Amino acid sequence: MDTNHQNLIAQLLDAAQTAGADGADAMLARGQSNSISLRLGKVEASERSEDFDIGLRVFIGQRTASISTSQLDPENIKNLAERAVAMAKLAPEDPYVRLATDAEIAKSIPDLDMFDETMPDSERLRQRAARAEDAALSHKGIKTSDGADAGHSIVDVLIGTSNGFLAGYKRSSHGVSTVVIAEQDGHMERDYDYSAAVYESDLQPAEEVGNNAASRTLARLGAQKPKTGKFPVIYDRRVAASLVGTMAGAINGASISRGTSFLKDSLGKQVTSKGLCFVDDPLRSRGLGSRLFDGEGLAVQRRVMINDGVLTGWFLDLASAAKLEMTPTGNARRGLGSAPSPGASNFYIENSTISRDALIAEIDEGFLITEMIGSSVDMITGDYSRGAGGFWISKGQITHPITEATIAGNLAEMFMQMTAANDIDLRDSVASPSLRLDSMMVAGS
Repeated sequence: MDTNHQNLIAQLLDAAQTAGADGADAMLARGQSNSISLRLGKVEASERSEDFDIGLRVFIGQRTASISTSQLDPENIKNLAERAVAMAKLAPEDPYVRLATDAEIAKSIPDLDMFDETMPDSERLRQRAARAEDAALSHKGIKTSDGADAGHSIVDVLIGTSNGFLAGYKRSSHGVSTVVIAEQDGHMERDYDYSAAVYESDLQPAEEVGNNAASRTLARLGAQKPKTGKFPVIYDRRVAASLVGTMAGAINGASISRGTSFLKDSLGKQVTSKGLCFVDDPLRSRGLGSRLFDGEGLAVQRRVMINDGVLTGWFLDLASAAKLEMTPTGNARRGLGSAPSPGASNFYIENSTISRDALIAEIDEGFLITEMIGSSVDMITGDYSRGAGGFWISKGQITHPITEATIAGNLAEMFMQMTAANDIDLRDSVASPSLRLDSMMVAGS
């Protein structure tokens, strides 16, 4: 850990106690990023940013307030702490807010290989974006590019509390993406591909990203509206992850404590079809969502949130655990100027042994969804409606592309009729294999 950063955290905590706080926690985040956007080989934007911000949360009895700044001089730190204490004194009492106890805070910090020393400069990023775009444009039928991007970022985080926790981490990320356009009979279609990873060496080759974007775009030409009725649907893994994210929201302890989730009374009950396992794994090496500790200094652990279809637990921070009279689970996330809240890390559905092609082969008529548009999801009732695009399935074969579709159902029923494939890509922090749902309402919009 950087000694200067440790001293800054110590100054924040000391200033808070001097200003009258009963307890406090402090966070700093230092980041830098470099990105290139180009279109048809010409750079349209080149951006580089560096920022250094601090956040402070103070406690006055059962009252609390959070504040942040990028002004790091000693006088401003003193003023920041005094303002935070003044805000806390005016805040309403909350019987659930507290700092972690000494018994709860993480005592050892794992090494998850989250930082890549590779530092690509702007020219290297430009070449990465150009390779993706050039590969896409090389495909016959691609009319033009809607742009390609490449980027690299680093964030350095340190969290300290007045009761003795102090730990930090450094995380890197690399990315590349491109969007291209194809035309047929006056109708334009576009699609994209991307790759993101902690290590540059784990990125998909830029040429592969470009080829995938072109193939997906060309496959959409000649799209038709779908038939209307109830049909089996398959969520391609790229869009299936959205259902995993929805489940993460449904089992978030903050939502459960407020009664705003359709799964609020489902702990210990079957909430998905048998065979499905939803896993949250903050300890994955090189994971984009990995954590060494949570936002309140608690140790993290791999958790099977849904085991063989049965819901085993909630995502909990200290406050939501107290409201639900449960034990905190080390799932707190936080920003610089806001209180912690529970959330997932690397959250995914485990693979099955069935291929996506096998799932498709079992469908007489149905809809393979590869694109989601808009969203109307009621997390209280589970009512679900989204725009979608993809391909029609007939007699176990993919036939023609589909556009302007609407799919609808209820999430509680949808999760109970899922079958997973075996094609997950774990490079994303929220991931899923392709998923088949036995029956959903499909309509041409």
